[in-house]
Amino acid sequence: MLDAWLASLSDPLFRLPLLTGLLLAALLPVIGALLMLRDEWLAALGLSHIAAASALLGSALGLPTLVGGTAGALAGGALKTRFEARGNLAYAFMILVGWSATLLIGANTELGERLAHALVEGQLYFAGVAELVAALALIAAAIWILPRILPQLLRSRFFPRFEQANALPAWRWHLAMDLLAAATLAIGTLTVGLMGAFALVLVPAWVIFRVAPSWRWTLIGSGLVGISAHLVAFALALQLDQPFGPMLVAVLLGIAASMLLPKAWRGSPPAS
Repeated sequence: MLDAWLASLSDPLFRLPLLTGLLLAALLPVIGALLMLRDEWLAALGLSHIAAASALLGSALGLPTLVGGTAGALAGGALKTRFEARGNLAYAFMILVGWSATLLIGANTELGERLAHALVEGQLYFAGVAELVAALALIAAAIWILPRILPQLLRSRFFPRFEQANALPAWRWHLAMDLLAAATLAIGTLTVGLMGAFALVLVPAWVIFRVAPSWRWTLIGSGLVGISAHLVAFALALQLDQPFGPMLVAVLLGIAASMLLPKAWRGSPPAS
């Protein structure tokens, strides 16, 4: 596995996909930790479904999938903030809208079914310069935005009435968070796939929330788990000739299981 991974680093065919995936695998879990802080982890599926549907629609209209998917997800995030929707209910409706639109558009457009399948499975092996630039732009945006809104997000979680009592413009940082999450999940869906992006948002944050001693280590640990899972999945997928998206999900599920097994072992009755 190590030899296969090292070979992929020197192979120009896989260099860009590997780097693009690494950037997204570092950022998506951080976004996931923030979404779990807000009790909005279902955003990963809601925004991913909207991104997939809008990518298909954009393709049908002659737009690149990267443009169509990102625009649709940003619109979904902006509407959520505009209507002051909080929690997972808004994202549940996004899942329904995105799922039905994806299947209907895919069934009624040329090459739609094939593209819809690729969006679910992931297209990391075909990631190019455009996807790498988009991932770098997301990292830069996160580095600039998150330090400015993180204190407000933490305060709104633990002191929810503080903003209203002090007449603060809370919509500003909630909108910034919603748009950053939407853009990240759109690019993630179009590269590692719908379920791959969802797993990167959910599993690392869930794992680290159980062991991290502080909020800073929660963010750092989530990113490290995502990067580690990406590297292992990339090497296994190349060595075993498997699609990357399902392999990434399998690796992340293995990490989650490794957190549960010790607890289950300690709680099991002693052998007779």
